[in-house]
Amino acid sequence: MNIASVKSAYFLGIGGIGMSAIARYFLSKGIKVYGYDLTPSSITDGLETAGATIHFDENINAIPHDIDLVVHTPAVSRTHKEYIYFQEHGLPIYKRSQVLGMITDEYPTLAVAGTHGKTTTTAMLTLVQQAEHQVLAFIGGVAKNFDSNFVLEENPDIAVVEADEFDRSFLTLHPSIAIITSMDADHLDVYGSKKQLEESFQLFANQIRDNGFLVIHEKVADKIRHPRKIVYGTSEKADYRVCNVDLGINSATFDLLHEGILFRGISISVTGIYNVLNAAAAFIVAHLQGIDAQKIKGRLSKFNGVKRRLDYQIVRDDLVYIDDYAHHPEEIRACLSSIKLIFPQKKLTVIFQPHLFTRTRDFAHEFAEVLTLADKVILLDIYPAREEPIDGVTSAWLLSLIPTKDKLLLPKEELLPHLLQHRPELLVTLGAGNIDRLVPEIRAALQ
Repeated sequence: MNIASVKSAYFLGIGGIGMSAIARYFLSKGIKVYGYDLTPSSITDGLETAGATIHFDENINAIPHDIDLVVHTPAVSRTHKEYIYFQEHGLPIYKRSQVLGMITDEYPTLAVAGTHGKTTTTAMLTLVQQAEHQVLAFIGGVAKNFDSNFVLEENPDIAVVEADEFDRSFLTLHPSIAIITSMDADHLDVYGSKKQLEESFQLFANQIRDNGFLVIHEKVADKIRHPRKIVYGTSEKADYRVCNVDLGINSATFDLLHEGILFRGISISVTGIYNVLNAAAAFIVAHLQGIDAQKIKGRLSKFNGVKRRLDYQIVRDDLVYIDDYAHHPEEIRACLSSIKLIFPQKKLTVIFQPHLFTRTRDFAHEFAEVLTLADKVILLDIYPAREEPIDGVTSAWLLSLIPTKDKLLLPKEELLPHLLQHRPELLVTLGAGNIDRLVPEIRAALQ
């Protein structure tokens, strides 16, 4: 498929964060964009304002007759009536990741992979690249600096892209420089085992273009082979060593040591040691490109974060409310550990919506263990996304495994009354499902 020849495209699952960015790219090229999604959202509202035509019912009669290309996300089942219609009519159907690969192959590409940290790092890297380049960027979340998951400058000369390991999507990319932030076991419904997940990351590293670099966190560096591997971390073994870290409530500063040179006072307007490491990775890529260190520091200092990543909703003496996308045990651990360091005296209440039946089943004991970091745990029902229920895998079952005494399972409609009756002093909402729809309601009620 030659993207330049496409006049009209249809997106099955257009409201997804990755799908919507590609839809915006197509709209910027003057391509007619149509699509289906399950429910309206701020993302679909924005796409409609930009010129897309979207409907929200499974309806083949709403499909135009002049479609050149269908873009599909695995979040939409292949038993969907519209997917079957496109198959029966012989229309070219490509996965989102395949289309992303076609687009970015036209540019020198910087790709950020990892089971955690890739969205924030991609957003940081996009901001830093603007010091020297005109950027095309596909980000897996809404970066606050751009108020978007998509960046397209006038004459882009470089692409920055989040490289998603789900469904081996990142194997469609051929980056000039790649970052790997982490490789914890996840998506075992796709990979079957952690070993197979790691093998897929190795295949991704193998696709780095000739004379390109792999920038990789020290915790996973030994697992991946590459001739031009650059290791970052906090230990003396790292090629770029993070040191002298100072974490504030909503900011952080650190130094970076490389071959005897100390880059001092690198600052970001988000907190958490994991965000310091993400910023270090973005700095290193730019440094490898030859961008001046002062320019890199200047751009990073302007970084304001990503929505739903350690995202402060309310900050008062009597209440701090933070929302986060964390949905894997290690993401939850990083998030809650950072919050407890910042607010050690406050009682921590966590509202968690588990995401996927398979992930809940595969990591139930890990979820139960990490949620003990909270003083009080409130679970919502599992968000199924693309999955059918699994017998015995429920939030009630997960709740039974959590040793914390102060715990409960609530339906969504009982959540706000409970919070108003039992007012928290430090509240965190966690999850990758539709818990984000509750965030404005919780914020308004508690304000």
